Amino acid sequence: MRLLVFSAALVALGLLAGCGQPAASAPVRTNQVHLPPSYQFDPTLIQVAAGTSVTWTNNDHFTHSVNLQDGSDHVIRPGENVSILFDKAGEYSYLCTFHAQNMKGKVIVATS
Repeated sequence: MRLLVFSAALVALGLLAGCGQPAASAPVRTNQVHLPPSYQFDPTLIQVAAGTSVTWTNNDHFTHSVNLQDGSDHVIRPGENVSILFDKAGEYSYLCTFHAQNMKGKVIVATS
């Protein structure tokens, strides 16, 4: 009986360990990022060609922002969107300044 309880506890710990940060995934090829009612960017990692505008659309009930590493901060109220042109290759991390603890993303810009 003790062995059964111990085994069940190990399985539970293993499941909980998988509940942390999601594993790194391949970037999604899109120029659209949605902010669903869940305090997240969806998708969080995208790839576009240089010269592409990326549009973030706030489908949440709360105001969010897209704050790029260059210091530009774009506030997006519920139902609104913002588009940003990425004309140079590179990696551009961004976050929501209102909910920085769990709203982060990245745009990978590839040469055309």
